[in-house]
Amino acid sequence: MEKYLTKRKLTDSSETSNADFSKHSRVEINLEDLPSDPGKRNRILDYDPNVRDEVRRAYLLKGPCQPNSHEFPYILFGKKPRRFDVAWFSVNEYSTWLEYSINQNAAYCLCCYLFKPYVGAQGGGETFVGVGFQNWAHKEKLTSHIGDYDIRLDASIDCIRFLLRQGLAFRGHDESETSNNRGNFIELLQFLADHNQSIEAVTFNNAPLNLKLTSPDIQKDIVHAAAIETTKIIINDIGESFFSLLVDESRDISIKEQMSVVLRYVDMEGRVIERFLGIEHVPNTTAITLKETLDNLFSRHGLSISSLRGQGYDGASNMKGELGGLKTLILNENSSAYYVHCFAHQLQLTLIAVAKNNSKIVSLFVLLTNVVNVVGGSCKRLDRLREQQASKVIEALGLGEIISGRGLNQETSLIKSGDTRWGSHYGTLISMISLFPSVLDVLEIIAEDGATPKQKCEADMLINSLQTFDFIFSLHFMKKLLGITNELSQALQRKDQDIVNAMNLVRICKMQLQNLRDSGWDSMLTQTTLFCEKHEIDVCNMDAMFLLPGRS
Repeated sequence: MEKYLTKRKLTDSSETSNADFSKHSRVEINLEDLPSDPGKRNRILDYDPNVRDEVRRAYLLKGPCQPNSHEFPYILFGKKPRRFDVAWFSVNEYSTWLEYSINQNAAYCLCCYLFKPYVGAQGGGETFVGVGFQNWAHKEKLTSHIGDYDIRLDASIDCIRFLLRQGLAFRGHDESETSNNRGNFIELLQFLADHNQSIEAVTFNNAPLNLKLTSPDIQKDIVHAAAIETTKIIINDIGESFFSLLVDESRDISIKEQMSVVLRYVDMEGRVIERFLGIEHVPNTTAITLKETLDNLFSRHGLSISSLRGQGYDGASNMKGELGGLKTLILNENSSAYYVHCFAHQLQLTLIAVAKNNSKIVSLFVLLTNVVNVVGGSCKRLDRLREQQASKVIEALGLGEIISGRGLNQETSLIKSGDTRWGSHYGTLISMISLFPSVLDVLEIIAEDGATPKQKCEADMLINSLQTFDFIFSLHFMKKLLGITNELSQALQRKDQDIVNAMNLVRICKMQLQNLRDSGWDSMLTQTTLFCEKHEIDVCNMDAMFLLPGRS
């Protein structure tokens, strides 16, 4: 370990007039000169509070003092001499904590030295910290010193790993022993204890009052340790390879700006891997602040901007701006960190921009949103919709209009579209077409039996709007259009997608859209006409003379 000199200035603010204390004192500790022999060490509590963590870290990096080649002296126990057995260093239960002092000819515990609070004679007193253990005739004292700590710790770690993997909450509203639900962590640990006698024997009431390993602080420490180990594996997996950077920012529930960072790289087996590196709090979302936060993050994990070969952000100006965006700030340091705007995101933005410029399409989705809100406004209405659809499916099966089979005719409901993700709009169109007669039935029920005149009027207006040729044509047209683009969007979001194939997919999509424009009118009109005739909706005569409403 490189030489690390820690200096701290301490200010005595309690008695500035006392000549025995200087206003400023300096604590200097050379971590390389810390004594390895546990019999020569100062107590952790004797170090200044500002440097204790550095001392602990230094000793943890060194590991326990285990002089394997030392000639251990004998001590007479009764009439039989005994001595420390070097084989104890290799025992799994002792290898990580057992230490030996040549100076004192005694055994010590590294964990107790670093973390055990001073509690007098409680918990074995200072035997394994101060005076040392020399009772070589009773090796079982080493095992009893550990107690059943390993089993208890492993059980807590297993519960925490499960909750982390499933993304579940740890704490409960009431974690007292009389509570019916003490939270996921306590309840899961209790479940393990109920089904494993060895765990039951060392947990909860069978554990020392000061070492139950169930407190929130212990949970947080283990979670933090798991995060460190997981991050270390990710960094080691990247190694010296090149990688790409994916960044996005948003506000959390406490109204704080958070920046999420994902790394994308190719592992030793040639697989494309994406790994979430962490969430960093940022005071604001300016490009300079985001760049500084990334620099700090890279520095902590030993990553280099020079190894960056790709950047992926959204289209916001602070991210992709040509003059002062995050993309540009990184390119100024590394010209090989090419920026690629997500193709699927570009596609969504294009569809949104085009759709908002067409009043017919905007009115279509406004109408669909109103239908979803009215029909799905209560559980009672949704139940009616499912009942109506189930009866129509049974009727269609009896008439032979549809076939039965595995995965067919599944229960469905109206899908609400998102404001920005137009992939969800495609699902709304599909559900509306398949549930169209059932939706009309539910609206008719609301128009007749609505709780208020407003509900009846709203339902009646929706019925009149849905049963028009313009709505049905727009419905099928957008279903066809978004069906083409949705297939492209799904393909672009595949993790194994490459840039060359992506460009080919875009070209194919453009060809399909052009074919729809050149030769898709007749098939679209036929499909719309058949749908209207099935549901008794008047079909427009395309050869008739039409007058546009409004002033001439």
